[in-house]
Amino acid sequence: MTTHHPPVPPGFHEGELAVQRQAGVGGEASRLRRMLVPAHLSAGAVRFLAGQHLAILSGRDHDGRLWTSPLSGPAGFLEATGTDTLRVHTTPRPGDPLRDLDADQPVGLLVIDFARRRRFRINGWLAATAHGPAAGLTIEADQAYGNCPQYIQRRDLTHDPVGNADPDSAMSASRVTTDGARLNVDDIAQVTTADTFFLGTTHPNRGQDASHRGGPPGFVRVDDDGHLWWPDYEGNNMFNSFGNLAVDPTAALLFCDFDTRRTLHLSGTARVDHTARGAAGDDGGTGRRASFTVERTRIGAPLSLRVAHTAGYPAILR
Repeated sequence: MTTHHPPVPPGFHEGELAVQRQAGVGGEASRLRRMLVPAHLSAGAVRFLAGQHLAILSGRDHDGRLWTSPLSGPAGFLEATGTDTLRVHTTPRPGDPLRDLDADQPVGLLVIDFARRRRFRINGWLAATAHGPAAGLTIEADQAYGNCPQYIQRRDLTHDPVGNADPDSAMSASRVTTDGARLNVDDIAQVTTADTFFLGTTHPNRGQDASHRGGPPGFVRVDDDGHLWWPDYEGNNMFNSFGNLAVDPTAALLFCDFDTRRTLHLSGTARVDHTARGAAGDDGGTGRRASFTVERTRIGAPLSLRVAHTAGYPAILR
């Protein structure tokens, strides 16, 4: 289809190239450049998308603040309507910071299958939004590619309306629209026991990106001053998120408790710090870690997902 926004040039941008050089993986990363050609949703990608229940969206609210939010639905809620167009048959739920996000903006979308440890990224343009019975989003894709399965913690999720959620869980309705600049005790507990979170970043010319971060429970720390940090692990050497942060520190984090369905949204800034390899807290042995400064928090709408099966799923550390 014909897009109505500035085309995104193929290949890595200046921030990604700088981080790749600093990590000493420029040669390895250059072989992945072909993944960043103009988007084409292959038949395999279309089938994968059609079978999923969860996607993660990075975009900006009415005030221009970056947030990262969950989108969920029954299989089929993600529908490719062309080789570079995706129709999402839902919108962020009431209480979500991106509930009424504006169209005509860049967005990042991560589609993830925890059970099979597969993920697929789509970066592009939010061409249209619709509410009411035909609620949904239309995304024109600039980039579309799969990522490796490393650090995806296995869990089997199925769509389940929140009306069936446990009323005694941590999802207090009184906090659905609560904003703040500091984490409370419940927030800290959720962050520091998580084995998964989602990271939204941005680039002034390439738009938004949504990515997955996983590790053993407790891999995200919270300092006494309220800053979050987590060690970096060896990955695919593309450094999409860290490359964005090298250019623009704007960032957003999403923590989902898949048992209680509690969603914690954080918006602020992040930076990449370099330490000696093997230093205290360098769990991945990369000499890199990211730190995040909280500017706004939000307890969003509860997930419309439940864990269907966890038995036999060991912690995945690679």
